[in-house]
Amino acid sequence: MPLNPLLILQHVAHEGPGLFGEFLKVKNIGVDIVNIYDAHCLPNPSDYKAVITLGGPQSANDRDAAMQRELRNLERILRDEIPYLGVCLGMQTLVQAAGGQVVPCRTKETGWHRANGSPYHVELTVAGIQDPLLTELHPRIGVFQLHGETVELSTTTTLLGTAPDCTNQLVRVGSKAYGIQSHVELTRSMLEAWATIDPDLAQLDRTELTNTYALNATSYQATASSLFENFLAIAGI
Repeated sequence: MPLNPLLILQHVAHEGPGLFGEFLKVKNIGVDIVNIYDAHCLPNPSDYKAVITLGGPQSANDRDAAMQRELRNLERILRDEIPYLGVCLGMQTLVQAAGGQVVPCRTKETGWHRANGSPYHVELTVAGIQDPLLTELHPRIGVFQLHGETVELSTTTTLLGTAPDCTNQLVRVGSKAYGIQSHVELTRSMLEAWATIDPDLAQLDRTELTNTYALNATSYQATASSLFENFLAIAGI
């Protein structure tokens, strides 16, 4: 039996579990956190009730040993129907492991607003509205974006949420594996750190980034909490 019910995989130290981690502390739910690029091998996903993979600056198309381990790990997760939630890069690796493709965005999605100034939103599809992961969520979700690649789906993947610039935003593979392109786990402290690290965010106004977070914090955190609580229910945690 595992020491903890939940495994969280990181690609880089500054992209942590954020709001998900805060939720786990409040609920007193144990978690193992492993950096994929620091580990010579990954924990057996079958030893956990669920697996979460976070974002990072890498690409699912990378050929290094760590990325190949992650993709093989995901193939096992899908085969054994282990509940899974992938965020940003964690969503892209899920789609790739399921037979889809990861390709450059026609338009990068960065920050809170599209190039025309309108806020980034994800619109739930009919399948998304009916999915247990998204129960009680508004059909139009405000999100923070930070990615230069997007996904093309295989026939085994169900589209749950869309957006104008990068269509495939929220997906499900099988019945228990989910991916979301946007950073629903974002906290203000994470945003402040990323604004000094990420070259695309560094081109935006840092005060505007943090002020927008403050204005949307209540609804943003409520969305993350509902989505994560639904995921834990799917996983039986």
